[in-house]
Amino acid sequence: MSVRHALLALLSEGPKYGLQLRNEFEAKTGDVWPLNVGQVYTTLQRLERDGLVVSDGEGEEAGAQKDFRITELGERELETWLRTPPDLSAPPRDEVVMKVLIAMSVRGVEVREVIQDHRRYMVELMQEWTRLKSHDGRDDLNFALVVDAELFRLDAVIRWLDAADGRIARFDPEADAPATATPRAMPYPLPRRTAVRR
Repeated sequence: MSVRHALLALLSEGPKYGLQLRNEFEAKTGDVWPLNVGQVYTTLQRLERDGLVVSDGEGEEAGAQKDFRITELGERELETWLRTPPDLSAPPRDEVVMKVLIAMSVRGVEVREVIQDHRRYMVELMQEWTRLKSHDGRDDLNFALVVDAELFRLDAVIRWLDAADGRIARFDPEADAPATATPRAMPYPLPRRTAVRR
């Protein structure tokens, strides 16, 4: 995700200061991507250096808020970024895919159990995101859209895991029914909103 371009988009609405930008960034992204205010100011400095934003310079005094405004060059940069599709020509380095590929060559590891462990966790995540959406997504369009994207992504991972399990079973003539791993706690946190807006 481009924090740089997100800040340009927020500044296209009018002049803003750093903390305000951080708060609006989190609200616009459904409160699921926390942003450090230090990162905001570092990014604003780079944007100013590149001529994409200008500041009013009044924030030099102790305690004063320094407003930033987007420039014409910044507006063109934002427009170009919005209309340019991301480069998806090469597959991403997906950790789940990597683990399955590596597990196939590790002695003593049952790759189909690894697949089932990850599948179980992805299903749990989908259930948690669905619960959050039903609770918080009714009145928050941005959050609902973020959750929809995450649910589609998780669904794709689960379908890939199912396909991988089936393909591995076909390559292994001794494979019987789909593997069922012993349930165990996964070392990953479930999604949690940083703030719930009413």
